Amino acid sequence: MPPDPVPTVPARLLSLDAFRGLTMAAMVIVNNPGDWAHVYPPLLHAQWHGCTPTDLVFPFFLFIVGVAITLSSKSASPARIGSRAAKLVGLGLFLAGFPRFNPARWRLPGVLQRIGLCYLGAALLYRWSLPPADQPGRIATTAWRVGLAAAAALVGYWAMLLAVPGATGQRHDLTPEGNVGAMLDRALMAGHLWKPAWDPEGLLSTVPALGTTLAGVLAGLWLKASRPGWPRAAGLAAGGAAAAAVGLAWSLVLPLNKSLWTSSYAIYTAGLGAILLAACYVVVDLWGARRLAYPFVVLGTNAIALFVLSGLLTKITLVARVTLADGSEVAWRTWAYSRFFEPLASPVNASLLYAAANLGLLYVVLWVLFKRGIILKV
Repeated sequence: MPPDPVPTVPARLLSLDAFRGLTMAAMVIVNNPGDWAHVYPPLLHAQWHGCTPTDLVFPFFLFIVGVAITLSSKSASPARIGSRAAKLVGLGLFLAGFPRFNPARWRLPGVLQRIGLCYLGAALLYRWSLPPADQPGRIATTAWRVGLAAAAALVGYWAMLLAVPGATGQRHDLTPEGNVGAMLDRALMAGHLWKPAWDPEGLLSTVPALGTTLAGVLAGLWLKASRPGWPRAAGLAAGGAAAAAVGLAWSLVLPLNKSLWTSSYAIYTAGLGAILLAACYVVVDLWGARRLAYPFVVLGTNAIALFVLSGLLTKITLVARVTLADGSEVAWRTWAYSRFFEPLASPVNASLLYAAANLGLLYVVLWVLFKRGIILKV
């Protein structure tokens, strides 16, 4: 077994950047198939209950946000935290409105909006959970406080689903339109949701998503503790396996569901995130396989820029039109896919090739930013 080359955790953890980049690469692939009618099943979300590999992307990113908080937000003021959260929400609203910015159809919830709210809650909780610098057992005390907050978020959300009647008048209503979260969203944001009657990034389900982010804070605190690298990685993996097992057991009474962000789903995906982070930590920071991690570090270093550019590229290729020989018009995306990708492979593989080309184009942009030392932050 090689020696531990990383006795302490640096402010910029290379394995965390690699994990973030891997997550972002998966996001681009699953969000941009050439043809939604031809997609490999693992690259699709579960129709309702259940969890596919695609359903891991968003919770992994929130888990990473939590880990990063412990490395960078210790000295951040509440004003700085609030400003960053507001910028994330603002970017999300911009992407939702682009390019027409129609107030009547502007979706208010969204992925970046949820990231901003979860970052705000987790960063403030982490800051307020820190005891004085000279207090013994400071990391352990912080972990207990953060852990209690995470448990309160997950158990409290489950209790609300159990206790509050849904649209049908039944408690524990987990249907798309009947659950209590959908009722709240319709009351506050009717006409501005992803679907007419519900939204997968609604307000109430942001509470357990905060629990996912706080689980990342706990993982970050574990990595910050003074211990050798291999026990650090083993403990993180063991904790992740335990959390995933709890989530699976919980799913027997509360199904795994991304759109509802059920508490079982939150802790299950956080556990898997911890296992994958431990693996990245071993490969990148302990074994030093930096060349292997390089492409993902390029993507992970500028994750928000990648998210925004990917969203803009998708919308632009849908809005831009190409006139065909018969005079009809089609979206540029449809034209490019049918002309350059459909002839290359079977429908499902051609669809995947289009997504990979999309990722390749974005990678070139991110690589240029990386080589010039440009990191776009909010």
